[in-house]
Amino acid sequence: MLTLDLPPIASTTKRQLPSRILVIEDEDLIRNMISLNLEEEGYQVTNTHNGREALNLLERQTSQTTEKQGFDMIILDLMLPEVNGLDICRLLRHRGNNIPILILSAKTAETDRVLGLEVGADDYLTKPFSMKELVARCRALIRRNSINNAPPENVKQYKEITLFPDECRVTVRNQAVSLSPKEFKLLELFMTYPKRVWDRDQLINNIWGADFLGDTKTVDVHIRWLREKLELDPSHPEYIITVRGFGYRFG
Repeated sequence: MLTLDLPPIASTTKRQLPSRILVIEDEDLIRNMISLNLEEEGYQVTNTHNGREALNLLERQTSQTTEKQGFDMIILDLMLPEVNGLDICRLLRHRGNNIPILILSAKTAETDRVLGLEVGADDYLTKPFSMKELVARCRALIRRNSINNAPPENVKQYKEITLFPDECRVTVRNQAVSLSPKEFKLLELFMTYPKRVWDRDQLINNIWGADFLGDTKTVDVHIRWLREKLELDPSHPEYIITVRGFGYRFG
């Protein structure tokens, strides 16, 4: 069997998507002014006046399994219909959602500010406020969150799978997964060249080596083991796909 020489991965600049902000404010004039000013600054804005509707929007966002961009921060009024802002903040933090939250409130007392921060808000701005200051605070919160959550450059990510090459570690849906060395190398190869179709001989050459004397069916066995560890439903895989008559591809 011939060893397949892989081409170097092309260096590309990833297009930066506009940050998405969810504005939860029941006063129409304030909500519209915030949305307009943020959109003029290049942000993508979704707004609602209702606490229950806001929770539904956030629930749909976290339940998505696509690569669609989610919200980058929330601007949250405290006095809302159905579910108030403090309860929204408490619930999100209880669920482990660390999205940056900026509270807007007419309550100016120190105890109110302290309470807002203690339930999990990242910042607190009292009404009336300067729109320039609001935009500056949004920019600072989004920047700080992106820096804190930025993975190392060599980490590979695809949907809910994260592979850490330097640590020989993999997480799926934020849970650690134990892989054998061959399983890890297979997954690393797949994630390095997503969408590429590999036949058994190519996978044998790159993972086991050209001097491998065993049965190429060992590839199928390792693929099955990988699917059992990565897929929600291994019989209907989302990540490692069989391409009939050709081999396997990732994604």
